[in-house]
Amino acid sequence: MLSRSLRFAALLGSASLIAGTTAVPAGAQTQPDETENSAPSSSRTSAHDSPHDRPAASEIVVVGHPPTDFGLLAATGTISGDALVSSTRAQIGEILNSLPGVSSTSFSPGASRPVLRGFSGDRVSVLTDGIGSLDASNVSVDHAVVFDALTVDHIDVYHGPSVLLFGGNAIGGAVNALDKRIPRQVPGSITGTAIGSYGTAADERALSGALDVPLGDRFVAHVDGSWRKSDDLRIGGHVYSKALRAEMLESAAELRGEGEAGEADELEEAAGRKGRIPNSAARTSTIGAGLAFIDAGGSLGISYQRYDTRYGVPARPATEHHDEEEEGEEGGHEHGEEPVTIDLVQDRFDLRGEVKLGGFFDSFQVRGAYADYRHVEYEGEETGTVFEGEGLEARGDLVQANRAGWRGRSGVQYLWRSLTVTGPEAVVPDYDIERLGFFTLQSFEPGGGFSIDASGRYDQARISSRGADYSKDFDLWSGAVGAAWKSDGGFSLGANYVHGARAPSPEELLSDGIHIATQSYEVGDRTLGIERSNGFEAYVRFGSPKFDLSLTGYYTDFDNYIAPLATGEVREEQPVYQYTGVDAVFKGFEASGSVEAFGWDGGSLRFDAAADYTHARIKNLGPVPRIPPLRIRGGSDLRLGDLNLRAEVEWNASQDRVGAFENPTDAFTLVNLNADWHPLGEDGPVTVILAANNLFDVVGRRSASFTRDFVPIAGRDVRLTTKFSF
Repeated sequence: MLSRSLRFAALLGSASLIAGTTAVPAGAQTQPDETENSAPSSSRTSAHDSPHDRPAASEIVVVGHPPTDFGLLAATGTISGDALVSSTRAQIGEILNSLPGVSSTSFSPGASRPVLRGFSGDRVSVLTDGIGSLDASNVSVDHAVVFDALTVDHIDVYHGPSVLLFGGNAIGGAVNALDKRIPRQVPGSITGTAIGSYGTAADERALSGALDVPLGDRFVAHVDGSWRKSDDLRIGGHVYSKALRAEMLESAAELRGEGEAGEADELEEAAGRKGRIPNSAARTSTIGAGLAFIDAGGSLGISYQRYDTRYGVPARPATEHHDEEEEGEEGGHEHGEEPVTIDLVQDRFDLRGEVKLGGFFDSFQVRGAYADYRHVEYEGEETGTVFEGEGLEARGDLVQANRAGWRGRSGVQYLWRSLTVTGPEAVVPDYDIERLGFFTLQSFEPGGGFSIDASGRYDQARISSRGADYSKDFDLWSGAVGAAWKSDGGFSLGANYVHGARAPSPEELLSDGIHIATQSYEVGDRTLGIERSNGFEAYVRFGSPKFDLSLTGYYTDFDNYIAPLATGEVREEQPVYQYTGVDAVFKGFEASGSVEAFGWDGGSLRFDAAADYTHARIKNLGPVPRIPPLRIRGGSDLRLGDLNLRAEVEWNASQDRVGAFENPTDAFTLVNLNADWHPLGEDGPVTVILAANNLFDVVGRRSASFTRDFVPIAGRDVRLTTKFSF
């Protein structure tokens, strides 16, 4: 492992190398890398899909981003352009949950991570340009993801073999956002974007803006800022689920029988609560700046971001009676205590650079980030648990030139992260994580429409904790192979196999205490070994201007799948969950398609449909907890010149395949409407978006959420968004 004194030296050394080798004549131009992402966008192709990629003058130098169109690396879902602007929320889980195979943890409006094919937490990486968020969001579901959608061009979702390029631990998949804070082009004049929006469900107000300023022929500066504030979330009916309301009323009856009429009345009143989720308000602000040097020989850029948010953590109501002495001794988030809020701040510095090499290797690319993170959990005005940490991640990639159909990418990736936890709910001790990984991806096209892809990765991971007197190294080997065939008519089929290896997380190894977010007493296991998986995926796709279809089936078999299993014990009034290695199987499918029913000059009518399903079980035990149910969506898009109208219906099935101490969820159906208008033309600078989500104000509960019994989805939300670009 690299010593800490070498961490910054490695990153700065790469920057110096790039800065010293990129100077070429200023008048030279480069074109976008021919291997840029070719995955289809979820929105139509227009200037509004990528406004910052639009030329502002004849002399513009464009920097390509890492290639992602290998058959092995094709994104399974993408959101960009007007669709991304319309879907922007405070947390990335809520932005992506309409994509096939994607749900969200939906812990609260202020904390929501993506769930990919039933996986979340440490098995899913949330990345910006291939670098992690360097926060504490994977430690607990009530921790927010540090993510700023303002500076994102598009977001890709990857599964299976593709994640080996980003890290071996993300067995469930990866979410990678292409960031614009470090500029990728030198515009001919000042360019900018301003966005304002208002949503009725939480009285959400949001403002954001960004500017790119050319500083001569080779330099460009970027500044941005955003502000978002929302009140308690309005819902369409009861706050608490039927099962939880029954528990509350039963507890109220017991209190009344014991002569505690006042407490019984209070609990009965809470059981009937409707309208808004208490303590779900949030506010977030960001500021950022970037500076880039760009010419035909390469580029070098740096950026800074400060992310500041405070959000409420909705509490599960107490359904058991404790006398005053017990309540004073135990503490915790019992009924009637002060509301819990989380105040989170992260300062982050990023670096991105590229040197054009020529010859066998087309380019060398470097990417790195350092972040300082702190969040405080307040109980009313009193300080509770404090999380403080630092993180550094860096990677260097050598990109091979395309030679007779053979191309590839190889590199090294390093991660160091330290977390210190103090306070009454320090479930895990202080710890450090250090990873050093080497990877390669190779793709060969022999002709006839065939392609063969293979990748391999080795990671050495070290997890250590002084407080727990623990230190252990893990050697992780992962590999993948895929084959595909594509006809001249747009039909393709393929199959992939990936062997994954994930080291247990510090939480799985070292936890010992009450975890309020999951309403459990969690116990780690220091003897846990490597989690290994063998995944298979097959797909059939067809694409044409008027019709496209995609069908993917997947099957993943786990050896030593690490899961918190109920032991039947109770400690400090909470059920005990022990992290245990078991055998498990995940399988399912994703399907989507669209057809242009009618087309005319200046307009068209398209119909689309999508479905996804995951079935997961722990062998010899039963269902894996918190798995999304079958979901089916159908919609239509009508384009009338500069006006685009969309209507869709989404049906979520009931989920009765639940884990121990979980309640089933009922089926629910959402109806959503969306209209975007470009009053100055399709390529004009103004976009106005009006959306009505959950039009009929139904109550729905996400099966993947720990808080589904007391945090349902948003009720009817009418949202107006205006975007201005110049």
